[in-house]
Amino acid sequence: MTTILYPTPDNPIPGRYAAGFFDGVGNRKIRYAVFKTEVSVARGTVVLLQGRNETIEKYFETIAELTAAGFWVATFDWRGQGGSERLLRQTGRGHIAHFTDYERDLMIFLEQIVLPDTRLPFSIVAHSMGALVALSLAPMLASRIDRMVLLAPFVGLSGQAIDQRSIFAIATIMDWLGLGTLPLERDKGNRPLANNILTADARRYARNLALMDACPQWRLGPPTARWLRETFQAIQHVLRREHLTQVTVPTIILAPTADRLVPHLAVEFLARNFRAGHMIPIDGARHELLQEADRYRAQAMAAIFAFLPGFENADEAPHQFEESLLPAA
Repeated sequence: MTTILYPTPDNPIPGRYAAGFFDGVGNRKIRYAVFKTEVSVARGTVVLLQGRNETIEKYFETIAELTAAGFWVATFDWRGQGGSERLLRQTGRGHIAHFTDYERDLMIFLEQIVLPDTRLPFSIVAHSMGALVALSLAPMLASRIDRMVLLAPFVGLSGQAIDQRSIFAIATIMDWLGLGTLPLERDKGNRPLANNILTADARRYARNLALMDACPQWRLGPPTARWLRETFQAIQHVLRREHLTQVTVPTIILAPTADRLVPHLAVEFLARNFRAGHMIPIDGARHELLQEADRYRAQAMAAIFAFLPGFENADEAPHQFEESLLPAA
């Protein structure tokens, strides 16, 4: 049997699963997996959407917790990353031709994999770029998705050598000049834990680096000019009040306050104009909430379980997260 998922010694594949490929937009091969709960009556299905430069394997820990709590989990690698088909011959460049390709791939996944093969009700749990895709598509999801959880949604960019507006301008000019497949910066490789801006957790950070060492073909360097232009245009779109008023899926936004990649003010702006959404700050956490230290990650998981259908009563949430449901002293 062809290997589709790749465990490492400290990151085993959780439980029962089915994995394969579906044809995305333009017949690009998109790697997916569906994980089944051992609980006799499932609480529903979580559609788990990754951020940029992430893979199914990076979320094995979270998937194991969701399936143990009674959920099925359906997830896939975005086009151009992880185990899905690359879009350029230079496979290390993070690229997209059109941001709507992400949205259309998600719709294909929902229609061909999730709706016929998993269990109702359906919820989305989405991180960073995945949250941006979910938010952009949300007006079309009201009849299919019961709840959405957006973790550190990618609605702005900070921590760069120049500001977001300048990056957008440079990327747009490069794309107009036919240089859209080029990155704006040199690939600096993996940062040591002390210099990374994604997580404070040494164990999870090392685990994720080990995944890339085991499958170096998955690794992405900086995004291309085209990716930046398309993504920034999507950000402008989702932050418009006219768009947000069309979103009716009940949503919580988990906002790490020490995020140096997505500015907290941008997430607050989103929440203020989002009638269907409610922001929950995670004080002190960095960008990757589900890869963070336990004291932050447990708060995020507690919020997720308290919000998902089937856990309306917080007392039913998995016991390891119960303390995180209580207000801080």
